[in-house]
Amino acid sequence: MTEQSTLFETMTKEVASDGRLAQLFELKNENGMRAVFMDIGATWLSCKVPVKGQLREVLLGQSSMADFLNQQSYMGVTVGRYANRIANGKFKIDGTKYQVDTNQEGNTLHGGTEGFNQRRWSVIEETPNSVEFNLVSPDGDQGFPGELTVNVKYLLTDDNQVVISYNGRTTKSTPVNLTNHAYFNLLGADNEYLALDHILSINASEYVPTTDVGIPKGLWKKVKDTNFDFSDPKVISQDFMLDKDQGNAKGYDHSFVLDKTCTKGECAASLTSPDSLVTMHVVTTKPAMQLYTGNWLAGTPNRVGGEYQDYSGIALETQFLPDAPNHPEWDHPNSFLTPEETYRHSTCYQFI
Repeated sequence: MTEQSTLFETMTKEVASDGRLAQLFELKNENGMRAVFMDIGATWLSCKVPVKGQLREVLLGQSSMADFLNQQSYMGVTVGRYANRIANGKFKIDGTKYQVDTNQEGNTLHGGTEGFNQRRWSVIEETPNSVEFNLVSPDGDQGFPGELTVNVKYLLTDDNQVVISYNGRTTKSTPVNLTNHAYFNLLGADNEYLALDHILSINASEYVPTTDVGIPKGLWKKVKDTNFDFSDPKVISQDFMLDKDQGNAKGYDHSFVLDKTCTKGECAASLTSPDSLVTMHVVTTKPAMQLYTGNWLAGTPNRVGGEYQDYSGIALETQFLPDAPNHPEWDHPNSFLTPEETYRHSTCYQFI
């Protein structure tokens, strides 16, 4: 029996929404680090990092299918077709208007009411240190054009890296923005510690102000001399809730425009536990990252029979900017995928 055997048992006591049991996969490396993934939502379920001879669970999550299906916080799931928000669920492609499913304050959040996080993904390859999932989203799915075929591969390296690789093709031009919605608490996800005392740095000089429902407004803002400046490491709580931008969201729930060197391999963000025993570095090919401080986690089931509180975990979602399909004027990579292109992106979370 492995360290994760309990999770394998409890998550498969009940069937998923399609009436079948979930499939779970455990990856481990030579250092003893372990990560568990599930075919429902192509979800990252657990991440245990060796700390002073013991394994520390650093990923928020659930231990039963009922709790997983009931939670509304997208914990550890693969988000698509379009992560984050599309204003009013509307966009244009070559002059044709599209209306897609809306599911939050009249906007489309994380792909709509039945996003990729709720689907059963096919398992196409499993090795001792990787697992790859596949999903086919039909033409017209939630209103999005084109049949979209996507693969998500998780790899655990002996350098304690969890590498997430995304690959996709479409039959018609369509917006695509895949990410993983993991929440981290590097002090231990199954205790009652909040995550606001973590130390965070983000390699970005601009962030995107939003309306009170998370839609970008106006121009990007320089982080310098604002509470959004994480260019040097600082405790997240230092400038927490000290401005209107945060007040609207009950904390940080904003996208940062990553420095262009990040797509060439420079570190995009670093997060360190308050006890300084675990640091996580994020490297990504995506041009932006959403910092979400878990502002609405209260009441979400945890693994140990209780509930998470607001701010129990920190999400660092690598992605295109919110509502990018409606902002061709931005100096931002095209978030539309055409049939001639292949969607290829990756994000690496390394624990040291």
